[in-house]
Amino acid sequence: MSRRLVLATRNEHKVHELRQILGGLVTDLDLEIIGAGDVEGAPDVAETEVTFLGNARLKAVALAEATGLPALADDSGLAVEVLGGSPGVFSARWSGSAAGPGATRAEVDRANLHLLLEQLGDVPDEHRAAAFVCAAVLAMPDGRVHGVEGRVEGRLARAPEGHHGFGYDPVFVPTGQQRTLAEHTDEEKNAISHRGRAFRALEPVLRELLGG
Repeated sequence: MSRRLVLATRNEHKVHELRQILGGLVTDLDLEIIGAGDVEGAPDVAETEVTFLGNARLKAVALAEATGLPALADDSGLAVEVLGGSPGVFSARWSGSAAGPGATRAEVDRANLHLLLEQLGDVPDEHRAAAFVCAAVLAMPDGRVHGVEGRVEGRLARAPEGHHGFGYDPVFVPTGQQRTLAEHTDEEKNAISHRGRAFRALEPVLRELLGG
């Protein structure tokens, strides 16, 4: 019988992406990766910390305690150099209520992207440096917690390009590349992305704690 690992997200894009990133681990350890929406009583945890690692830890620990399952959480965002590292931990809600009440995740993403590009409208290309940052945390039901961070440097394009990915992917061009992350295939993106790097760094711990 497969052992279940629950992800602290109801975002289906993230669930799909993490299943791909952890595909080898899933096969080797016979794991079933599920989202928080698939578990009865899974809490919605407010991201009240001021760091990615702090928010990821909050979500993973709360989910492990509520479900009795190993829980994996991440918190990620875009840090723009000229904005002093913002939007940072506020990346997912940068535009506030601009998308309107009852907006879908895709509509919020578009509002966030529009506001960011508007704020950077007069910033020259040489000052559009940014980084995607991801903190990943594994929390076990017995209280053990492990966390890592992944990061990818790049720059921001002036207009969205590409139809893959989500969030700020359509304007983020990784260093050394000419395409945005949204112009990469899933496999290409996962090989270089902040989330891919974070979860690959956490993989040895996952194998150790979930392999028994």
